[in-house]
Amino acid sequence: MNITLWIVLLVVVLFLLFLPRIGALALFRNYRAAQDREAAEDALKHLLDREQQGRHASPESLAGTLGLSRPKTTKLIEKMEVQGLVETRGAELHLTADGERWALHVVRAHRLWERYLADEARMPLRQIHSEAHRREHKLSDAQLDELDAALGHPSRDPHGDPIPTREGMLPKAEGTPVTAWQADRPARIVHLEDEPVIAYEQILAAGLRLGQDVRILERTPQRVVLSDGENEYRLAPAIASNVHVAALPESELLKREAVPLTELPHDRSAEIVMLDEAVQGFTRRRFLDLGLTPGTVIYPELKNFFGDPRAYRVRGTLIALRKDQAAQIWVKPV
Repeated sequence: MNITLWIVLLVVVLFLLFLPRIGALALFRNYRAAQDREAAEDALKHLLDREQQGRHASPESLAGTLGLSRPKTTKLIEKMEVQGLVETRGAELHLTADGERWALHVVRAHRLWERYLADEARMPLRQIHSEAHRREHKLSDAQLDELDAALGHPSRDPHGDPIPTREGMLPKAEGTPVTAWQADRPARIVHLEDEPVIAYEQILAAGLRLGQDVRILERTPQRVVLSDGENEYRLAPAIASNVHVAALPESELLKREAVPLTELPHDRSAEIVMLDEAVQGFTRRRFLDLGLTPGTVIYPELKNFFGDPRAYRVRGTLIALRKDQAAQIWVKPV
């Protein structure tokens, strides 16, 4: 091989190596930058979670959560301190104002992605956490606002955790562990803790779900037995403590005076009382865009020979709703 060919090959290799943006070195730098950002954002989430619990993270807790060695954890903390995201006070790690804003951005991204994956992509609940974690590091504030609006501005993720607002407000998490709930008092499941994963999978396997009304039938050091009126659910206390419940909301009282729109006779008008809490994401936004809001009068028209979909008159406009959609709209005949 002559010297000219060697020179040409060398030039091509150098070109491919140092090509801006798509060269091998540029791609490697982008990969390293993405890895560093992901590690920093996971660290910020850990610090925020600890502060939400009324405690503070430490280098040891951070290393355990991220699965890093102590030297790598120390290096990560030093980088975050230089960026103005974290302050070290003795053995405790504290978020700065900038660090808290960034942490809330990541938490908001994660929980909005979980809402999308559960409601729109119909991904099984046991899979959405890991997929949302993979996606949470890639959206800007503007893109998050678009996703939030497209989903109808949901306030909770599929596990019941509050979603931070655009302004950076994080509502307080609701609920009491069912292991500490009064035995003879009915309750609604408002949060299912998704970590550790093995406990969450046992809760799902038992058949419990967010929004379910339950009552404690038995509570011993060996087991907790819950009932929804039709089925019984048996959990070990350590697993049951990840099921959080709250008193039945006021909307439940409204439901008791209403019926699903599917049960409205053909010749009756009705006033919309509420949309079912199960209606989230794009479906909820579509209902609201159609004018299906509390207080609106709705009237069934144009019987369908097959029964589905059914036509309804709302605010002077004729709309069609499938049976499963109408079942999620609660009305009071007038």
